[in-house]
Amino acid sequence: MKRAYVVGVTGGIGSGKSTVCRVFSERHGIVVIDADQVAREVVEPGTPALAAIVASFGPQVVGDDGRLDRARLRGIVFADPARRGELEAITHPAIRAGMRAHVEAVSDAYCMLGIPLLAEGGRNELIDRVLVVDCPEALQMERVRARDHLTEAEVAAIMRTQASREARLRIADDVVVNDGDTASLAGRVDELHNMYLQLAAAKA
Repeated sequence: MKRAYVVGVTGGIGSGKSTVCRVFSERHGIVVIDADQVAREVVEPGTPALAAIVASFGPQVVGDDGRLDRARLRGIVFADPARRGELEAITHPAIRAGMRAHVEAVSDAYCMLGIPLLAEGGRNELIDRVLVVDCPEALQMERVRARDHLTEAEVAAIMRTQASREARLRIADDVVVNDGDTASLAGRVDELHNMYLQLAAAKA
């Protein structure tokens, strides 16, 4: 079955991945699939993944509303790599299947798949090309502090859990340097859009 060409989009916290994806969507109507949103969908009430999580971790990980109590589950797996592995063995296949279903539903030439931790998790088999959204680390720090009302130390701690800027750039096929305002992204987005249309046509 022919499917859309898939551009995987990644970048560190505060790099502006969502902003870049929004510009592609608003200027060119590109479908953007958010891996984090898919991760939430696959554990909705009634899903096989949620049932498997309850079977493994007990009913206490589900709230009174029938939804996954993420904070409680995070508390269980945070300090225990074995339990974290158990959780990932349930959720990762479900997330991959969910992303594939979203991609297969796209009728356009290409779509974008936003995966924040792509550099950390290895290249996804769905992805044809990787776009890294990059900016100086000082700007990342400034944006996240302003957005999430965190201290410099808190932001630095989050950044340390992610791949380094250099590691992300090593996996990039294309880079958007997002160190200005949204308007300044338009030209680069247009350029990449035209290239992705050509790549999609060549693959088809």
